[in-house]
Amino acid sequence: MRLIRGLTNLKRLSRQADSPLARGCVATIGNFDGVHLGHKTIIAQVRDKARALGVPSVVMIFEPQPREFFQGELAPPRLMEFRQKFEALLAEGIDMVLCLRFNESFRRYSAMRYINEVLLEGLNVRHLVVGDDFRFGCDRAGDFELLRKVGADAGFTVENTRTVTVDGERVSSTRVRSLLTVNGLEQAEVLLGHPYRIRGRVVYGRQLGRDIGAPTANILLHRMPALRGVYVVSAELDDGRVFDGVANIGVRPTVDGHRPSLEVHLFDFAGTLYGQHLAVVFRHGLREEKKFDSIAALKAQIARDLDDARAWVCRHGSARNRH
Repeated sequence: MRLIRGLTNLKRLSRQADSPLARGCVATIGNFDGVHLGHKTIIAQVRDKARALGVPSVVMIFEPQPREFFQGELAPPRLMEFRQKFEALLAEGIDMVLCLRFNESFRRYSAMRYINEVLLEGLNVRHLVVGDDFRFGCDRAGDFELLRKVGADAGFTVENTRTVTVDGERVSSTRVRSLLTVNGLEQAEVLLGHPYRIRGRVVYGRQLGRDIGAPTANILLHRMPALRGVYVVSAELDDGRVFDGVANIGVRPTVDGHRPSLEVHLFDFAGTLYGQHLAVVFRHGLREEKKFDSIAALKAQIARDLDDARAWVCRHGSARNRH
């Protein structure tokens, strides 16, 4: 799968004599946060049509996501960071991901400029899959009907996305996010098609965990997470080994209080994890994140968390046995 970053790189690619977009493409547009069952259905639509036409399949996404641009810290938390999203789209068999920077300049694009510069000049789109409530361009002036009207003249077709429902409700990132905020891991798993996980790179932390007897792998989160608290987890390392463990995700109110982070303690692990990418699967919620009066109180609670997590794994089985 190919990653194209920015409109400039897209236009450069489209001008190449041997461009993979020379014969056009089938594309869809959205945030694809979480790459849940609804997203996978849309991707299958795009992939199947692209194969039928013999052209590449393209997913167009944005960084930052539009609501993050407009709302800043008030925007809903993400289900996954960019790298994890890219890997999830790769796993679904998409040929290209176009990532456009959503900034003030792009926000001002009129609907027709959006169609002309991105869809026609850039992607040479032959078929577009979007929801019938899809809006685009400055002040969200563009819509599904405009795309169909322009497409009839410009030579591309537009198809509505298929809706996926579970228990009578549409599967959406908002619904997954709402479940995670109330520790609904099992219900979220149904909508995602797999247990909720966060994949990220281990960075140097304050090493407080080591000082209090529970060394952790620290994964930096760029935005506030959708779930907060202490969880039983499993983690897959770069070499494929899987370990059970316990994790705290949130803002560490006792020692920090503002920067989002994910701290993972792996049972029976010896070695260093700095620089590795961990895929952390959240299996069970133990408690909410809270601020303690002292480091000593925090240390005592962490010891209880470790005991509770090991006991849960003993009752429900080690993640190692599932690989």
